[in-house]
Amino acid sequence: MPPKYMGLSGRPLSVMVSCIATTGFMLFGYDQGVMSGIITAPAFTAVLQETQGNSTVQGFVTAIFEIGCLIGTSFIIWAGDRLGRRKSIILGANVMIIGVILQVVAYPGHQPLAQFVIGRIITGVGNGINTSTIPTYQAECSKSTNRGILICIEGGVVAIGTMVAYWIDYGASYGPDDLIWRFHIAFQCLFCIFIAVGMYFLPDSPRWLFLRGRCDEGERVIAALRDVEPSDHLVQVEKATILDSLRASGTGAKSTPLSAVFTSGKTQHLRRMLLGASGQFMQQVGGCNAVIYYFPILFEESIGENHNMALLMGGVNMIVYSILATTSWFLIERVGRRKLFLIGAAGQSLSMVITFACLIKDTPGNAKGAAVGLFTFIAFFGATWLPLPWLYPAEISPIKTRAKANALSTCTNWVWNFVIVMVTPVMISNIGWATYLFFACMNALFIPAIYFFYPETAGRSLEEIDIIFVKGWTEGKGYCPSCEGASSSKQQRGRRDGYSNRHNNEGYAPISSVVSFTSHEEITNTKSHPHSLILSSSHPLILSPYLYSPSTPSYLSPKLKIMVDHWDLGVIIIAAVFLAILIPEFILFYLFRRYHAIRARSADPEQAATIPLTLAPSLTVVPRAEDRV
Repeated sequence: MPPKYMGLSGRPLSVMVSCIATTGFMLFGYDQGVMSGIITAPAFTAVLQETQGNSTVQGFVTAIFEIGCLIGTSFIIWAGDRLGRRKSIILGANVMIIGVILQVVAYPGHQPLAQFVIGRIITGVGNGINTSTIPTYQAECSKSTNRGILICIEGGVVAIGTMVAYWIDYGASYGPDDLIWRFHIAFQCLFCIFIAVGMYFLPDSPRWLFLRGRCDEGERVIAALRDVEPSDHLVQVEKATILDSLRASGTGAKSTPLSAVFTSGKTQHLRRMLLGASGQFMQQVGGCNAVIYYFPILFEESIGENHNMALLMGGVNMIVYSILATTSWFLIERVGRRKLFLIGAAGQSLSMVITFACLIKDTPGNAKGAAVGLFTFIAFFGATWLPLPWLYPAEISPIKTRAKANALSTCTNWVWNFVIVMVTPVMISNIGWATYLFFACMNALFIPAIYFFYPETAGRSLEEIDIIFVKGWTEGKGYCPSCEGASSSKQQRGRRDGYSNRHNNEGYAPISSVVSFTSHEEITNTKSHPHSLILSSSHPLILSPYLYSPSTPSYLSPKLKIMVDHWDLGVIIIAAVFLAILIPEFILFYLFRRYHAIRARSADPEQAATIPLTLAPSLTVVPRAEDRV
């Protein structure tokens, strides 16, 4: 009889795990969208009077949530491996409820701004705990054949949560004053209660249980997820594979020190953490939350719509966002992570180009074109960059550092989320359309970084990804597809489908060949261990005979290989490209601002005569009355 949790096993249990995980990210999306419709609402500014007409305070009240998320994520770096995935998620949901209560009971005459900000921070702490733990929990409870789509569903429901928040904002804008904003914030408690109660009855991650030495419990969870007995052959194979990976990463202690994340060598912990963190950085600097948080404000200030129309357009945009977010569910395993990253960056850059180009000249027709640009941006983002930065760190990191590396990548998200949300209203007020030019350039710069540095993880088990990085390090080769001589996508897809279709969809097949490593670090066939990967004299990795042979990844061509082999040099080159584009960009910002300032002064007869003609030779200067003959 298979073990059961909540009376469920097999596919129903996996579905319940996914439901709890997706609810956590739906709450994350709701938090992203809830402030956009109330931050400028008269009923809200009547209580928090400091926000009225002050873009800096508005940005601070909205962005302080990210500081709380950063604190929560930092807590997981320290305590995540001690608490485990299950307890961490329950804690995060309960902390969020406390923060929501503090926000809802803010009233005039009782320091409402301070109370609201403290509540936002506490809510952010809970959200940071959940968003840094849930992807890891989902990845460690999933099969390699559906891991990508399940975590992409998490990312997709972020868009659905944001859409729910936008439409609640719009509907409540016609209700009583208190309903306009208090109900929106209190609604989060429903999500939190469902998460806390559901996780109480669900098991912890089997990989975390093995990491803590609780092997019997780990076997029981694997058996429940696979709907078989704990003694079943498949359970024992998966157990052996996980223990092999733990042995390879040198995991002996029950708690991994933070310093382990910053080590290199065969397992390349630092490099893999940086890959995950850079994805979160690029997601934020690409401008997604500048659009999501401030979409109604962008329509009001940049395009010139009234408040209700801006809310309506924001709601329509979120419907587009939600629909397009579901496309990644069907593409993530077929197209792969790298291609979606590249397509998304190119599409977002072109969308921002459309937006800023239409806003250079302020006319009603151009405003409609700018709206189209924002709609296409959010469509590309929802289909690509919304889920990928949450999936990639959970896949790319080894089990030894997965909790801490994933938390660090989430920290990166919240730091830059705070920066972008804080500066966006200031940028719009001061440089206008050039804000969108900045985001267009940033998205364009992501393309070479992804192309040269990001390996493909689709269709590979978490343990095989570990082996690929070890092999790449020992052979001194890169991990990214080659421009010359790379395997065709059809061949690669055939390799992925081969093991999943022939072997009960579990991702295991007999090792058919042995790939050689250099010098003393090599795969050997010994009498005692038929398939031993000797990583060092003290830490052999015993590959289960049922783990399919990791196919050697396609490498870069010799002309481009230096960018990956010497990745520090690659970082310097890409940083130089960033500066080469950004410095002229900021010079253009200054010149355009100077030009518009001169235009404004030329229209004022009192100041027109003070304009140096060398700075504005094409302007018609109107002399002051007393200077006329």
